[in-house]
Amino acid sequence: MTTTNAATPISDDTPKTGLRTPLDAPIRAIASRFGDRAKEMERFLRFAIVGITGAVIDFGLVYMLQWTILPPTRGAEAGIAAVIASTVAVVSNFFWTRYWVYPESRSRTFRRQLGMFIIVSAIGLTFRFIWVTLAAIPLGQILLPVALPFIEILRPGYVPGPLAANKFGTLIAQMGAMVIVMFWNFFANRYWTYNDVK
Repeated sequence: MTTTNAATPISDDTPKTGLRTPLDAPIRAIASRFGDRAKEMERFLRFAIVGITGAVIDFGLVYMLQWTILPPTRGAEAGIAAVIASTVAVVSNFFWTRYWVYPESRSRTFRRQLGMFIIVSAIGLTFRFIWVTLAAIPLGQILLPVALPFIEILRPGYVPGPLAANKFGTLIAQMGAMVIVMFWNFFANRYWTYNDVK
């Protein structure tokens, strides 16, 4: 005997080609509270998780590049590090988005969706490069002195090196850009790349 409950999470209609994760059930439970918009909220929550994963990749690579081959001596190095890291994150995000956020979107070929996803991402990357290149060094010079007392709590005796402000500014500029670009990417991909999804 089967019973239905109004509070039951959204039915699992993920095609066999979609990925399944331990996060699926909690996401569906949260999304089910949004009534008619539940499926869209489920997609947004999945997209946000993919975005957080991309952010970890993004920040990790920027940090690694700054400490190794691209120290931010000028704004251009900060912008280049941001673009390299973002590109790797975009590739990861595409696969997760295609197979976990929109697994039912198959009216376009893999190549075509990848191309569309890259165009949307390239617009976001262009914005990010310009913003980080222009804002990283000024933000670092303004915000590092404000953050220094908090940094010293975690690292007593910390003395900033000559590029510390630039590195800090790059991460702050990157963080701001990521928030703006996340919303751009979600809506542009939802209504263009994956507009075949109901």
